[in-house]
Amino acid sequence: MQQQSRTIITNQTGIHQNLHKVVTRQLASASQKPLSAHTQQAFQDAISWLGDWQGALILDSCCGVGESTVNIAQAHPHARVIGIDKSALRTDKHQAYASTLQNYLVLRADLSDFLRLLVLSDKKLTKHYLLYPNPYPKSAHLQRRWYASSALKDMLKLGGILEVRSNWQLYIQEFSAALAIANISNQIGVFKSDKAISPFERKYWQSGQTSWQLMAKL
Repeated sequence: MQQQSRTIITNQTGIHQNLHKVVTRQLASASQKPLSAHTQQAFQDAISWLGDWQGALILDSCCGVGESTVNIAQAHPHARVIGIDKSALRTDKHQAYASTLQNYLVLRADLSDFLRLLVLSDKKLTKHYLLYPNPYPKSAHLQRRWYASSALKDMLKLGGILEVRSNWQLYIQEFSAALAIANISNQIGVFKSDKAISPFERKYWQSGQTSWQLMAKL
């Protein structure tokens, strides 16, 4: 029997008081962090796999074991789908979920670095999935959340349709507020489906937790 997921515990009572300041600063600055070697290699692997592909490109960020990447590839047979996760422990488990589909690739990489490399290579996304990322619910960890990190600027540059899901409503509300600061309109609400797309989503639903969704055209 799958272990149930605990609800998120946070010391925040609403949108973080420093969100506007942090997001504004991130949008106005460029990351100076050196690119990790393993991510540069993963990016080259992705470029080699894509070849001269000029069609739809979809990114499944924080893909975990890659089950969501397979489901996205099945739903978009005419696109190329790349799943990225920072954990080798998770990506190494992908074989348990692997498919014979030829239109997807799962890679271990630092997402911030991978997004920067996509931008530097003038790539554009058709769609960007960000499904159940670590919400870092402690107030002190605001800048570890994707919308308050240096990665937000690159997400916006890559364009496409952004779809974010979380089991923490405040994460979606803050993501929405961060996009509004960047003058990006978006819609948020409850997400429901007959089929869970990943082990995390399945676990949250089995625990009776609600999925919250954000959609935005970047």
